[in-house]
Amino acid sequence: MTTKVLITGMSGLIGELVKEKLEQLGSYELTALNRTNIEGIKTVQADISDLNSIKQAFVGQDIIIHLAAVLVDADWKQLMAVNINGTYNVFEASRLAGVKRVVNASSGATIKGVVKTGGIYKDLEDGEYDNVPKSWEMMTHNDFHPYGLYGVSKMAGEGLARHFSDEYKLPIINLRIGTVRPSGIPEEDQDYSTYLSHRDTVQAILLAMNAPDDILFETFLVTSENKWSYRDIEHFKETLRFAPEDRVEDFRNTANKPVTKRTPTGGYWVNNQGL
Repeated sequence: MTTKVLITGMSGLIGELVKEKLEQLGSYELTALNRTNIEGIKTVQADISDLNSIKQAFVGQDIIIHLAAVLVDADWKQLMAVNINGTYNVFEASRLAGVKRVVNASSGATIKGVVKTGGIYKDLEDGEYDNVPKSWEMMTHNDFHPYGLYGVSKMAGEGLARHFSDEYKLPIINLRIGTVRPSGIPEEDQDYSTYLSHRDTVQAILLAMNAPDDILFETFLVTSENKWSYRDIEHFKETLRFAPEDRVEDFRNTANKPVTKRTPTGGYWVNNQGL
């Protein structure tokens, strides 16, 4: 049986990865909710900040993968319009349409602010391993320490997810996505703590899409197997059997030079730096 999947922000990096995998699997009927047309895919061109313009796209869909967002470059007005109001609209349209599952792309930025306090977490991201003890306390899916206003906007999205799940029994899984590079490999010191490979990104989204029906709400931190990570992925492993295929240390001698440019696509932003 074909499962109908609507992806917001399909033109972004992660949207492209998920689209390619679901097309390979062949058992999914894909629709894009995007500000630009996606070649070969049924596309509803609309802005998620306008509920009335997107509601019809959700009718008849089984699963929603919510990837559309503006990132750290955005000002507060943009963050409010897209990451908060837009996310509310996606959840509301999902509720009205009676979809079976929403996968909400949150961000490691919901906890990354801890590096601003200095100490171990900053040393881990800066690659100052001589300053790091043999063991350290991991940040979990229950923790919040937002990195800038972008992190605040993603926290708000998770709060909205909790509200819609509690109030309307809308099944939602938040994925706090780590650093995903267009190149697929680490490019800066921080990546050896927060790296998330392309195939581990796709695996995480597929697991969330196909989570058991009795999981009404969850939040998972998502990275690859990173020796110097402070983000605890054990909860994801235990709950949905997340099994990262990539180890960031395998790239130690092959990493590219840093790439910090961010490229606009589809009206939103592809993150070339990562969080």
